[in-house]
Amino acid sequence: MKKIRVLIAKPGLDGHDRGAKVVARALRDRGFEVIYTGLHQTPEQIAVAAVQEGVDAVGLSILSGSHGTLVPRVLDQLREIGGERILVFVGGIIPAEDIEPLIRAGVMAVFTPGSPTSDIAEAITRAVDGA
Repeated sequence: MKKIRVLIAKPGLDGHDRGAKVVARALRDRGFEVIYTGLHQTPEQIAVAAVQEGVDAVGLSILSGSHGTLVPRVLDQLREIGGERILVFVGGIIPAEDIEPLIRAGVMAVFTPGSPTSDIAEAITRAVDGA
């Protein structure tokens, strides 16, 4: 069975990456292959890295409130460069009323603060296995 490959990214100007690092480590501990791109990535950089790395999923950590702009841009960039099959999930401070629009836009799942890392790993595994 091949390892699930996940890219964890921090789009935009948000400078707090503790949650992203916690998720990256938790996924790695569960046997995922994880690539962490670091802070201040553009949607274009994230999409290119995801396609180049051949990942199954991209996790976007956003605490800045810019999820309504950045997430659709990442999804659009992935589609433009052949990464439309890459699953995208979002974590961070996302208001409840913004979750459904993100799902409709093509996001696999949204995880808010306090979400168990086991839930994140299981959702990715289910989505990749079902994809």
